[in-house]
Amino acid sequence: VQLIGETRQPIPAKPGRIERYDYEYRRNGTANLFVLIDVNRPWRKVKVTERRTAKDFAECMRELVDVHYPKAERIRVVLDNLSTHKAGALYQAFPPDEARRLLRRLEFHHTPKHASWLNMVEIEIGVLSQQCLDRRIDSHARLVRETAAWEKRRNAERARINWMFTTEKARAKLGRAYPKVPAKPTKKQRVKTSVQRY
Repeated sequence: VQLIGETRQPIPAKPGRIERYDYEYRRNGTANLFVLIDVNRPWRKVKVTERRTAKDFAECMRELVDVHYPKAERIRVVLDNLSTHKAGALYQAFPPDEARRLLRRLEFHHTPKHASWLNMVEIEIGVLSQQCLDRRIDSHARLVRETAAWEKRRNAERARINWMFTTEKARAKLGRAYPKVPAKPTKKQRVKTSVQRY
């Protein structure tokens, strides 16, 4: 997320006229958002970090395990293929015993390389972008406040994702992007293959 500040004070709204911004702006750096959703209940969490490193990801996973789901035996996490979204990130950030403790409760599932849109959180990020990040936010502190307010409202509204993408639709759509898996050979074909090897 780009942190964007004003170079000139916006002109406030008046009856019959919306607030006006100057086209010129000041860049104040960037921030990262980890967005977590629970597809089984109307809950989401937005964690704002300054960077998107393996350590930041590992801290997010520890918070998921210890704060948000302390009683869960297994937490299935659907992720895209970003290089830091790996079990190894926890070993980079924590001592081996701590990394193992967390990974015993986490089960990672990565979306196909060209289909990160299969992750439902992408829909929630779209809603966040439209409802919260659709204006200039100039500082890390303000971004934390704004996303926390949005998260609180969405959770209070008990908003859920209406996921209508079926397994059949996924197979049809992904079949164009990925090669077909060959059918399992019959016993006769296996025998013929083994004879040809000798």
